[in-house]
Amino acid sequence: MLIDDFDGTTISGTATTTHFSLNHVAYEIDLGPENLQKLKDALAPFIKAGRRASTSEPTARSSARTTPASRRGRGTHSNGARDVTAIREWAKANGFEIGDRGRIPAQVLEAYAALGASAGSTPGA
Repeated sequence: MLIDDFDGTTISGTATTTHFSLNHVAYEIDLGPENLQKLKDALAPFIKAGRRASTSEPTARSSARTTPASRRGRGTHSNGARDVTAIREWAKANGFEIGDRGRIPAQVLEAYAALGASAGSTPGA
């Protein structure tokens, strides 16, 4: 026996668990046929005006947010940008004085790149 999450009634017949998301928050709701139709009708103009988005691949932003630094690639991001956190960690471990924020000195970047080139990979990889 299922209860309609919207109005609390017992669902007789076919119940549907419906999944939807809004503002990067996923929801699911069990609905009877009448309330499922109400939901579809209410969302129809927004669905028509919107565009479909893939949810199978995480975005670079969400991936970086949810993947610990120790599991991400070191040195550069997939888009070719430098991983400044990895560079700072490497610089500190190798005796360079470097702050946690701001511009990374050119000599640090050059040493980091030179070490990666001579080892055939990026330091820390």
